[in-house]
Amino acid sequence: MSIVDAHHHLWDPVDRSYPWLDAEALAPIRKRYGLAELRAHTERAGVTRTVLVQTVPDVDETWQLLAIAAASDGLVAGVVGWVDLTDPGVAGALERLRAAPGGQRLVGIRHQVQDEPDPRWLARPDVVRGLRAVAAADLAFDLLVLPHQLEAATTAVAQVRKGRFVLDHAAKPPVRSGAVEPWATRLRRLAAHPHVACKLSGLVTEADWRGWHVGQLRPYALQVLAAFGPARVMAGSDWPVCELAATYEQVWDATAQLVAELSAGERDDVLAGVAARSYRLA
Repeated sequence: MSIVDAHHHLWDPVDRSYPWLDAEALAPIRKRYGLAELRAHTERAGVTRTVLVQTVPDVDETWQLLAIAAASDGLVAGVVGWVDLTDPGVAGALERLRAAPGGQRLVGIRHQVQDEPDPRWLARPDVVRGLRAVAAADLAFDLLVLPHQLEAATTAVAQVRKGRFVLDHAAKPPVRSGAVEPWATRLRRLAAHPHVACKLSGLVTEADWRGWHVGQLRPYALQVLAAFGPARVMAGSDWPVCELAATYEQVWDATAQLVAELSAGERDDVLAGVAARSYRLA
């Protein structure tokens, strides 16, 4: 079975600054994660292609990720990069990225919306203008939001109907507490827009890092599958962030258990097809 890891990262803190990694709790992953380490994990897990996602709001990182993808012998099939959505020249910035070495691997754009203090940031007119530029460039946009930002995300996607949107980590539901609402209701409202897909990823780090089990993740996975349907859900590892709670292989084992009740065709969609379609992977 073909598996596409729809969400992972690579970084080297010696090479550039990652301010978010300075948090004390993230010390275990404050080290280099490169293509060689990724390849070792993907081979063990049976992953054949991946989508490499930006981690800092810095276009220089995106240049670097595109170069890594170009040197990956086809393993990294796509890159989700960053541009300043509020810049009136965002269309030109996207053109420059596409002209760079590896630029043909650019499949999407993401911004750390979860770090924006304004819960309505995504719905701002200047941001919506940027989202329309991303859509006009035929790129997907990854929604990295928290549950309280889902309403603004829903407002934004309703204004960009020609876009393709991908919700990262199911908006990080409160797995650790066991609560489902109001996250689930907000999730369904976003899912009502057919041009939005959702990543089944990142759940292990929203659970108890030391004591999580698949049973804790299942209610949230079921909500995602019910809201979006398997034809709009894609699986991702969120490696190496996942290593705070689980190995790469453990994440894929948990994912296999979470989709075990789906039909063979539905599993193929979640494990490969949706990512390939949403990101237009070659």
